[in-house]
Order: sequence, then structure tokens, then C-alpha cells
Amino acid sequence: MIDLDRFLSRAEALLTRVEALLPSAAGAPDWDSAVAFRWLKRQGRGRLQAVLRPHQIRLEDLCGIDEQKARIEQNTRQFLSGKTANNVLLTGARGTGKSSLVKGILNQYAAKGLRLIEVDKHDLIDLPEIVDLISDRRERFIIFCDDLSFEASEAGYKALKSVLDGSIAGMPENMLLYATSNRRHLMPEYMDENLEARHIDGEIHPGETVEEKISLSERFGLWLSFYPFDQDHYLAICQHWLQEFGLSATQAAAARGAALQWTILRGSRSGRVAWQFARDYAGCHAGKISRKKSRT
Repeated sequence: MIDLDRFLSRAEALLTRVEALLPSAAGAPDWDSAVAFRWLKRQGRGRLQAVLRPHQIRLEDLCGIDEQKARIEQNTRQFLSGKTANNVLLTGARGTGKSSLVKGILNQYAAKGLRLIEVDKHDLIDLPEIVDLISDRRERFIIFCDDLSFEASEAGYKALKSVLDGSIAGMPENMLLYATSNRRHLMPEYMDENLEARHIDGEIHPGETVEEKISLSERFGLWLSFYPFDQDHYLAICQHWLQEFGLSATQAAAARGAALQWTILRGSRSGRVAWQFARDYAGCHAGKISRKKSRT
């Protein structure tokens, strides 16, 4: 009897130690502490961490993408009002405002119950856990994946396909997924894949590899495309941010030559490059930039 008690005691101690090593179920955060959250993974355990100081960029600060703004705003308003809405894929040239647009949407509609959860692509396999945490909440959640792209063998690729359109569980009504990517089909494309195409009754049908890649991006109901900026567009953004950072319209206009030289040195024209130039130029010519006007 004594041996049995000793065995049970040691077994219980062993189980306690093993349980400490196993991933625990994700706990809900303090939903009232923030409007944006990150999914963090540490030693196999995932949790939502509140983002106490999210980027406060305004939609009106995003110049030259009015059509994209209008379409994503309409989709988000439908979502917030309980109407049907689509998952959104924002693709195109880097630095053209894709992720800033999603952040601006959060800033614009957080007061109406919109919340954002940023998930790294490597953690997309945990989407079912996140769904369990938010499915009964009254808020409306955007799952945000920035700079999304995959190799075919990555686990997050199949997990995302399943959550978007291939799982028996389905997505909760209070959740949408907004993703940005430089690749329209989210995966690398190779020349030899064109050899798989078939010619049937005068029509060209893509091969299985191409079809597989297209199948993921097609699960996003709304596609928004972003294009490289021309010189006038770039200069208009420079002038906007220079005035936001405290320069007068005359001072901002006088910076045209410096703005063009900056983009030549950087080798590209984009909203990001324009914002970086404006910060540098305003810092040199207008003193310290106030925190209030540093919105990105």
C-alpha cells in the first residue's frame, strides 16, 4: 500500500512537470485595453498581445489611391453594419500605401467597433485558435497579414486556404482577412510552369501548378491593385507631408528639386520614399517635428 501511494505521488509529480511543458490554450486579452492586437508565439504557446500605440495614420494622408480607399472603405462599412463583405487582398508595388491603407481603416473605424489582429504568415496555422477567441465577441475583427507570400510547402499556405474557403467550420461573421502582398497570386511563379498549359478547343487552360497558386488568391473576394507612382504623384505626396510636418505651402513647393534628388538617390518613387524625404527635409528646415504630425 505504501509502495502504491509512493508510485501515485511520483506519477502525479511527473504529470505536473509534463503539463508545464505542453502548450496551453490561448487566453483572451483585455479587449478594452486596445483596438489593435498581435498574435505572438513563444515556445509553442500563442497569445494575443495588445498594441498600445498603433500607427495613427489618417485616410486623408494617403494621396493618389482614392479608388482603392473608396472600395476598401465601402467593404469595411458593410462589414461593420452586419452586411455581407469580402476578404481583401491588396497587391502591387512596394511603398504605395497597401499596409498604410489597412492601418488608416482601423484608425477611421475603431470607434465603431472595428478591431485589428496582426498575424505573421508563419503563425497562420493558429488561425483556428484566434477564431475561437473572437467568434463570440461583439466587436468586428480584421485579421491583418502584411507582406504575405508563400512557398508551396509552407504550413501557413494550406491553413489560410482552409480558413478562407475550405474548412467545414467556416469563418465567423465578425471576422474578415485583409492581406497585403507584392505578388498577386501570393506565390512565386516560374517560366517552366507555362509548359503545363493545355490547348483545348481553341482555349488555353493553365496547368495544375498554376491553378493551385491561383486558387489561394481567388479566395479573396476583393482585389485592390497598387501601381508605381509617376513623378507628379510622388511630388504631390512630398508636398503633403512637408506641410503636415510644419512647412508652409511656399516652403514645400521650394523643396521640389531636393525631392527629385532624393528619389534619384533612392532609385524609386513611392509614398514611403516621399514620406522619408519629407521627414528629413522638414527636420533640417523646420526644426523638431511634433509628435502630433508624425503619423506613420
